[in-house]
Amino acid sequence: MKKWLHVLWGIAIITVLAACTANSSSEEDNAEGDQAESGDTKTLLLNNGEEPTSFDPPMGFDSVSWNALNNLMEGMTRLGKDHQPEPAAAEKWEISDDGTVYTFMIREDAKWSNGDDLTAGDFEFAWKRLLDPETASPAAFLGYFIEGGEAFNNGDGSKEDVMVDAVSDKELKVTLSSPTGYFLNIISNPAFFPINESVAEENAEWYAEADSFVGNGPFTLDEWKHDSEMTFKKNENYWDKDTVKLDEVHWAMVNDTNTEYQMYESGELDTTNIPADMSEELMESDQLKVQDQAGTYFYRFNVNEEPFQNKKIRQALAMAVNQQDIVDYVTKNKEEPAYGFVSYGFEGPSGEDFREQNGNLVEFNAEEAEKLLEEGMKEEGYEELPPITLSYNTSESHKKVAETIQQMFKEHLDVDVTLENAEWNVFLQNQKDLKHQLSRSSFIADYAYPINFLESFVTDSSMNRTGWSNDEYDQFIEKAKNETDETKRWEHMYEAEKILFEEMPIFPIHFYNFVLLEKEGVSDVIRHPVGYLELKWADKE
Repeated sequence: MKKWLHVLWGIAIITVLAACTANSSSEEDNAEGDQAESGDTKTLLLNNGEEPTSFDPPMGFDSVSWNALNNLMEGMTRLGKDHQPEPAAAEKWEISDDGTVYTFMIREDAKWSNGDDLTAGDFEFAWKRLLDPETASPAAFLGYFIEGGEAFNNGDGSKEDVMVDAVSDKELKVTLSSPTGYFLNIISNPAFFPINESVAEENAEWYAEADSFVGNGPFTLDEWKHDSEMTFKKNENYWDKDTVKLDEVHWAMVNDTNTEYQMYESGELDTTNIPADMSEELMESDQLKVQDQAGTYFYRFNVNEEPFQNKKIRQALAMAVNQQDIVDYVTKNKEEPAYGFVSYGFEGPSGEDFREQNGNLVEFNAEEAEKLLEEGMKEEGYEELPPITLSYNTSESHKKVAETIQQMFKEHLDVDVTLENAEWNVFLQNQKDLKHQLSRSSFIADYAYPINFLESFVTDSSMNRTGWSNDEYDQFIEKAKNETDETKRWEHMYEAEKILFEEMPIFPIHFYNFVLLEKEGVSDVIRHPVGYLELKWADKE
């Protein structure tokens, strides 16, 4: 599989960086579609799939929010066309010799969409709000790299102890708890976008409607009909507005792939996912685009719910799932079946790919699955398994995968499973509240480093959502974060992932990729492997 990431290693590299700091659904009417193609107004027609969870940066921590939010706002850094961080709101930065202190210089011409100057205070306010336990951000763990961040978020420290300081209106100083060579990549995540402090103080719900939203990115939020559609317009106050070629972006919200494809065919969308039942035909299209993505489609067990308190029963169900069959006959989008959690594309200090080095940690084995189920039931004293419900968020593609897994459990283990679905926001909240027994899930990397996958499952992480806890696992993650020797850091990550699959609070299905059709004349829509859609350079003839 193509490698898309080459991580920069060590203090020597950090020094080089310091020296190079420069470095659902409403349909678009035909009239607007005709106007978009006439050349009078360049309007890109996209589908967001669902209503964004939130445009509040630390709260919209999911793919249905990121794609839009990444184009309404930007942080100190922005991922470029090569998927590496480049100067954005910050025109440059300096890094201390020990790699722990970053000083960002914000552009003099960086402004908010309402005309206010973008200040270092806006970043300090936003980053400390991300870490504030009262915010309850699911992305707060990303700020634990900052000195004092974890303690503040856990209630063991104060906001004043968080080492983010607006030295002046245009200078922000940040101290990390240990050298983190991928910090510039981390802060390109939408969770680190600034917030206009004066606007937020006047209206705590500033992000909830188009007429109150204030951003600093390439586009502004012109219209937002909730659960229906959104329209973005070019931000004339954006510091790099001359680079932005599109006048507008219109977003539908359609969560059915067949409907999405029909809209694409009728000219109502410029891109579309491929319906599974048309994949063989459309995979030969000259409009096809296939790109790598750093993420995993998987299922979570709730280990607090019977029968999944038993490790062998979890292992049995995981091993009864044939990942290869699912990608070959169900999803049919050229995905790689997943036999671990960290996806391909992460090269270690000696050049090895993480996934290849750590191997296959869970594979389909019906015979072993049957044996483990029998042993697990005996340990629990079960004559028969308690009822099992598999939950997924409403989507035709998720439904097909869930039905296939249901069939596999029946065929290989003679286990009956009930399916239930719910709309995304309800489903997600129930998963966070551990109300599901067994539920589908997905992970798209927040930044380009393997530990981002693995840190999701430490005890009490907001991303864990399984009830699982393992002290040894937590210790390996902690060691990996604090280790300065990259070879040792990777060894800690390898060991952590092995524990994850020995305990099996999750089981993977496939690694993600981008497989879609895109109209002729559309260019430079950048899809970063870590999951952000980039429209700053996009164009449409």
